[in-house]
Amino acid sequence: MKKVIILHENDAWTAPLKTELEKRDVPYETWHLHEGEVPLHETPPDAVYYNRMSASSHSRGHRYAPELTAAVLNWLERHNRTVLNGSRALYLELSKAAQYEALKAHDIPVPETTAVVGDTRLIEASRNMPLPFITKHNRAGKGLGVKRFDSTEELEQVLSQNMLEPSIDGVMLLQKYIDAPDNTITRCEFIDGKFLYAVRVDTSGGFELCPADACAVDETPQRPPFEIIDDFQSPLIAKYEAFLQENGISFAGIEQITDADGNTFTYDVNTNTNYNSDAETVYGRSGMSEMAEVLKQYASAPLVKGGV
Repeated sequence: MKKVIILHENDAWTAPLKTELEKRDVPYETWHLHEGEVPLHETPPDAVYYNRMSASSHSRGHRYAPELTAAVLNWLERHNRTVLNGSRALYLELSKAAQYEALKAHDIPVPETTAVVGDTRLIEASRNMPLPFITKHNRAGKGLGVKRFDSTEELEQVLSQNMLEPSIDGVMLLQKYIDAPDNTITRCEFIDGKFLYAVRVDTSGGFELCPADACAVDETPQRPPFEIIDDFQSPLIAKYEAFLQENGISFAGIEQITDADGNTFTYDVNTNTNYNSDAETVYGRSGMSEMAEVLKQYASAPLVKGGV
């Protein structure tokens, strides 16, 4: 069996997967890519590589981890190593603008969005955006930069007070606000490019919707913040799977929201997906367990050369 090598920058998010691999006696190691080197003149180890790099790495002090990961992935792919969530997946993880264009190529509706650089241009662009609108970071995660505005004047005031944190890549997004009547979104999880289950996520507490146990806050919500939906059906599932296949994404969580008129919009693709243990306990299924099974299969099949 080959070794599984996990590329990441967050020990807390990686720990549950390590536990599941150990249960299955799968040899593994982790490459924490906050800092490091890539010996491009050497041949990388013959292993199964799983990229779990996050667009929000800079929020944990790992500013250049994605750039280092890109160098590693190019090195691995050049040598035809088995890479799950490779360089294309990383590219989409780091740019919501790129995500939206890739989703639209598969006839997947996304919210009306404008990408902007510069505060002055942000204000100007907001005048053409339906009200209300939100701002968000192009390179984000964790709800970074997401704020709702009911007018351009409100945005101008926030910018004048330096109360809107800029995106780490300099690109801010203006996006039409989609109002879900029940204050929920749906997150669809995929393992090896195939649909696993869907989670109903309560958004009444704000825009930070990380499902990982490490993201949990000490509050008692009126309803469970994460609930797995029994027998979830949607015509978007087949389109999501085709999108993942085309872009070489093996593991992902894709988030959608439905408005009062029943229109569903997809607004985020997480290629470093995490799972909520409370919701999974109720449902009786484990995303990390199934991920570990897939990694074991790849590690046990030395002739397999690719992602999905």
